[in-house]
Amino acid sequence: MKARIVTLPGDGVGPEVTAAAVAVLEAVATHFDHEFAFDEQLIGGAAIDATGEPLPAATLAACQAADAVLLGAVGGPKWSDPNAKVRPEQGLLGLRAALGVYANLRPLTVHPALAALSPLKDEKLKDVDVLFVRELTGGAYFGAKTKTADTATDECKYTVAEVERVARRAFELARGRRRHVTSVDKANVLETSRLWRRTVNRVAADYPDVTLEHQLVDSMAMLLLTRPASYDVVVTENLFGDILTDEAAAIAGSLGLLPSASLGEGTPSSDPAGHPRSEALRGQALPPPAGEGNPVRPAAATTCMGLYEPIHGSAPDIAGKGVANPVGAMLSAALLLRHSLQLEAEAQAVEAAVDHVLQHGPRTRDIGGHAGTLEVRDAVLAVLEEHVSNEHAFFSGARSCG
Repeated sequence: MKARIVTLPGDGVGPEVTAAAVAVLEAVATHFDHEFAFDEQLIGGAAIDATGEPLPAATLAACQAADAVLLGAVGGPKWSDPNAKVRPEQGLLGLRAALGVYANLRPLTVHPALAALSPLKDEKLKDVDVLFVRELTGGAYFGAKTKTADTATDECKYTVAEVERVARRAFELARGRRRHVTSVDKANVLETSRLWRRTVNRVAADYPDVTLEHQLVDSMAMLLLTRPASYDVVVTENLFGDILTDEAAAIAGSLGLLPSASLGEGTPSSDPAGHPRSEALRGQALPPPAGEGNPVRPAAATTCMGLYEPIHGSAPDIAGKGVANPVGAMLSAALLLRHSLQLEAEAQAVEAAVDHVLQHGPRTRDIGGHAGTLEVRDAVLAVLEEHVSNEHAFFSGARSCG
């Protein structure tokens, strides 16, 4: 298939990890006979330096015309003046709103080889497999703001429609998993949360096969650490989701490991796993390449917009040193293949290759290794290439025998 992918390297380590993810996508295109055209654009601090705007008009136009967008990271101390009228984060928020990507999917699993890096005891990590669905274009981040010399306000506003669409996305995803949704709010205090809970309860009536429970955000912050394996799909509002998913990243062992996908209307609402497939594939052969003998990949794929990014920040303290962990970015590329390009076999191949490297090395220093970004990238590419070579040899032999 043909696809146009806009890349937004951004700031800090963003360019380094984005380059690694693009290398993986280029390898997928080569090995599976696709044509991916990449268009690099500016966002965040880099865009401010070059144009004075965190989201230039050219960047937005390119993203709106693309099949998918791959983002690195935005922000850094250079642009962190609290009195600044233009900030890098405004570019990211503006892009999310303009693309209408209201549901942010953040999967959490704990790789067995990295369990020792988690602050939790091993017995609490067994069977952890959580998919966070964070509402992404409402709440306090997008509400009206005021500031005087003595006061400041940030309006937190939600509509029934905004809550309903993200809740339905969560229930649909749960149907492809363990059929359990946990909705997180602060309904004992906040009116927006009471609206959230009423709406989620109404939506739940359309999904009698999915169990719904409610948790207050403060208790959820504790329960996520004391019994993380109890949760399947967790849906929550923008601010709560931002905080809880960073807490969840600590459970996995490093912020550098986790990907995310931000989806809007028209994107597939129910994926059989809703998270990286590496756990299901662990110890199994990688899926076959495109072509004869591969029943998984659709014969004619359709595209749908999504914004994909690792959940880590710009990490300015290690930017330019070549030591950033590219795993979160590469797994975000796998989500791009799955959700925007409908290339399931290719997504699984990338996830399985990353899983192999996490299991056997090399690893970056944030997860106990000594490798650099490029060494990890090259190891993942080598696993992909070996897989495709082996599969092509197998299918060629099968045809010659038949």
